[in-house]
This record gives sequence, C-alpha cells and structure tokens, in this order.
Amino acid sequence: MLPSEYIPLVQRSVSSQFREFGVFDAEITALLRAVLEEVCENIPVSETGARADVASKLLDAAAHGQLSTDALKAAGRKALDPPTMWP
Repeated sequence: MLPSEYIPLVQRSVSSQFREFGVFDAEITALLRAVLEEVCENIPVSETGARADVASKLLDAAAHGQLSTDALKAAGRKALDPPTMWP
C-alpha cells in the first residue's frame, strides 16, 4: 500500500495518463470492472442502459483521479439514484 502522501501524486499521474492516451492500465481497468459488477449485482445484464450509466460515471470518476474503491463505488451508486426535481 502506498503511503498517503503519495496517493495524490498517483491520482494525478493516472488522471493525466488518461487524458493523454485515453486508456487506463490493466490494474485500473480490472478495478473498474470489479466495481461495476459489484454496484450492478442486482441489475439484470439485460438492463444495458443502467449498466452503461454506471460504467460512464465510473470512467468519469477515474479520469478525474478518484481511484479509491470507495470513491468509485459511490460514483457508481450515484448513477443508480433516481433523478430528483431539485438540484
């Protein structure tokens, strides 16, 4: 595990890597897939729209340097929240 003072550096590095190349490395991709499956465990595979929304939010969060499992799960779950009338 990285010392906490290095985490922001790694997050910026991964975020800039994504912006430059448009891809994540295998480790981040595996993490994103695992979080997607966990967040969507109660959503049928046929619900492609809901799964795509979650995947999109996960990719966006990761691209902005949110790479902790908890942050990614929160971003994915937020995608499943019903829309509200109030901002």
